[in-house]
Amino acid sequence: MGMSSRAFRKVVVLKGGPSAEREVSLSSGRECAAALRAEGYEVTEVEAGPDLVARLQEIAPDAVFNALHGRWGEDGCVQGLLEWLQIPYSHSGVLASALAMDKQRSKDVYRAAGLPVVESVIAPRDEVRVRHVMPPPYVVKPNNEGSSVGVYLVHDDANGPPQLSDEMPATVMVEAFAPGRELTVTVMGERALGVTDILTDGWYDYDAKYKPGGSRHVCPAELPDEIEALCLDHALAAHRALGCRGMSRTDFRWDDTKGAAGLVLLETNTQPGMTPTSLSPEQAALAGMSFGQMCAWILEDASCDR
Repeated sequence: MGMSSRAFRKVVVLKGGPSAEREVSLSSGRECAAALRAEGYEVTEVEAGPDLVARLQEIAPDAVFNALHGRWGEDGCVQGLLEWLQIPYSHSGVLASALAMDKQRSKDVYRAAGLPVVESVIAPRDEVRVRHVMPPPYVVKPNNEGSSVGVYLVHDDANGPPQLSDEMPATVMVEAFAPGRELTVTVMGERALGVTDILTDGWYDYDAKYKPGGSRHVCPAELPDEIEALCLDHALAAHRALGCRGMSRTDFRWDDTKGAAGLVLLETNTQPGMTPTSLSPEQAALAGMSFGQMCAWILEDASCDR
């Protein structure tokens, strides 16, 4: 994965934005900008807002490193804007970004590719509040947000349906709870880097993902060879089936009482976190890449789809 030459010199790192994951994106953006400067790039950090087109036209970068997370930055919207401006950008293009952010549609893609998923339905938020739309245990989450923002776990002994916040979207995903270990695999280009086992005291929520000490990562995961190989193969297959490019990270659950039959895909993240506690930089380090080398690789992979 070394780079023989660098196509880009003047770079914009996009960060922030209006999504629920703004703070994580600001942290990712700072880390990536600092790493790219250390690698010799001329970097301008830009907070994504209503003046984004004007800022990009003013700066006229050779490429954009997209460090946005969540809606608008990760769902095809900003990718479409960059296509319109014909500025090469990192990570996945318009279609793959939109597909991966829509959890239900990405599951349809997984199924078509022969990949294992759990049952789920899209239901009105108000209906989910008044009745169990599937037998507990199940998980309720927005269909198009990441980072475990607004996730409800309904246990099998729950007294009643979940009292969802009014901040949840009008329609939500209800997904059968998949017991077992939380595993994740980062893909860079055509290579799956490794498997991380994520250990938490409870639910792997927003705080567990982003606060130091919120979760413990075992990297590489201690797994049977068969399960490790399946995770790597499935992550690469998901990356290809969705049409991702650059870096992606696919999350799994594995019920170790069921062997290979207990492994299911949860979702693919086309803009993995790039904070000090993030999973993908750890896997890249295990594969022999420094944080700076990883950021440079992601940037040099930038392109436009059209």
